[in-house]
Amino acid sequence: MSSPPHEQQHPDAPGTGPAPDLSDLSGLPVVRCELYGPGAPPQRVEDPGAALAAARAGGGFLWIGLHGTDTAHMARLQRLFDLPPLAVEDAVNAHQRPKFEEYPETTFAVLKPVRYVDHEEVVDVSEVAVFLGTHFLITVRHGDSGVVADVRAEIDAAAGGPDGPDGPERVLYRLLDRVVDGYGDVVRAIAVDVEEIEEKVFSGGEDDHSERIYKLKREVLEFKRAVVPLIAPVQQLVDGGLARAADGQRPYYRDVLDHLLRAADAIDGDDRLLTDILQAQLTQVGVRQNRVSAQQNEDMRKISAWAAIALVPTAIAGIYGMNFEHMPELSTRYGYFVVLGVIVAACVGLYLTFRARKWL
Repeated sequence: MSSPPHEQQHPDAPGTGPAPDLSDLSGLPVVRCELYGPGAPPQRVEDPGAALAAARAGGGFLWIGLHGTDTAHMARLQRLFDLPPLAVEDAVNAHQRPKFEEYPETTFAVLKPVRYVDHEEVVDVSEVAVFLGTHFLITVRHGDSGVVADVRAEIDAAAGGPDGPDGPERVLYRLLDRVVDGYGDVVRAIAVDVEEIEEKVFSGGEDDHSERIYKLKREVLEFKRAVVPLIAPVQQLVDGGLARAADGQRPYYRDVLDHLLRAADAIDGDDRLLTDILQAQLTQVGVRQNRVSAQQNEDMRKISAWAAIALVPTAIAGIYGMNFEHMPELSTRYGYFVVLGVIVAACVGLYLTFRARKWL
């Protein structure tokens, strides 16, 4: 099934123009703002204050989706929805750890959607901050993830029917479930690359894959930072440690936790396997370097042996080439042949000696 199209961003740039009234959405980086009521299709909203009052009166909820934000924008929503200041600060400043925090009137969650860019072998980590109240849901997205848009399209399609959302808690579950399903997709994609690297390393080739292995290991670590911290909060949801996790939702959260634990186990396995592959690659590189060094030593011994053998006739010929008048054996009848015999004997003796020592 193809993914629904991403939500279109509000054309107004964030942070421009004077701050309007709290009931006005203009100037905010709003992607979409809709009111969901029981048995009714979603309605586009321009006045969040009035929509929140309608949600409280009719048992529905208001969903405001933002793409990035700043302190001034969030301050307006903080006053309207009575959001916790510390949670607002975390929503503005991205790069938070995945977590669930419960406040008296609001639950705050940070989720880390992940996708794998296969041709670059890069794990792209986005961030979604979620404010969950009794009658409202605010999502703040940082990055290019389409998780929020996909869940909104799913909720919009079910709205008005028997499977429509009965509260913002259902949307939070769908966001969490979609994020964790994305972890499974990334695990499978990384496993393919790990197997490919493993096959190349142990195929006996001479290529050095250390850089690629190290890069993929670093991406796996980045992936692990998005997955592992989420286990404890989801376990709280399963155990009923968070008030907004209704009893009827716990089996669903248990299924999410199971998928999350499997993803974490797979990440640990890939991390250990990459470590072993890297060690094997470095060992192979060391073996090849030792082999080259041994070959160089062997070549040097051969060169030295032949140089020593060549030194004998060179030295003798140099001595008798000095052209002095009175030198031994110059007037001897067989001196020339004697010297040649000495040269041959010395060279043969050196050759046999070097062969015995395995230098030649």
